[in-house]
Amino acid sequence: MDLKQRAKQLTADIPALALALKDRRTPLLAKVLAGLAVAYALSPIDLIPDFLPVIGYLDDVLLLPVLVAWSVKMIPPQVFAEHRANAAQMWQKGQKHWYYALPVVAIWALVLLVVLLALL
Repeated sequence: MDLKQRAKQLTADIPALALALKDRRTPLLAKVLAGLAVAYALSPIDLIPDFLPVIGYLDDVLLLPVLVAWSVKMIPPQVFAEHRANAAQMWQKGQKHWYYALPVVAIWALVLLVVLLALL
């Protein structure tokens, strides 16, 4: 599998991980890792800022795939295959669940509130 195919697989696995978070058949540790992976993928905040040449993208290139791979390995294969198929159907139908972005919006609102309170 070349790099381009792995990137496509990664973008397909993240929505499947989000769906697996809701499934009671997913083990707790897998839910924690999947939650971290989905939150990190959706979050505009990176561990290393992207504006730093080369180093800025290392966390996206290394950390996110590792989190996704660990999460996928911890979820039972039949459960993840089911969620992968559901995620693919969701994208084909054009359904997008905007409420997955709510935690990211809440974090940014909290950061903005703290900055405004610090300025006042």
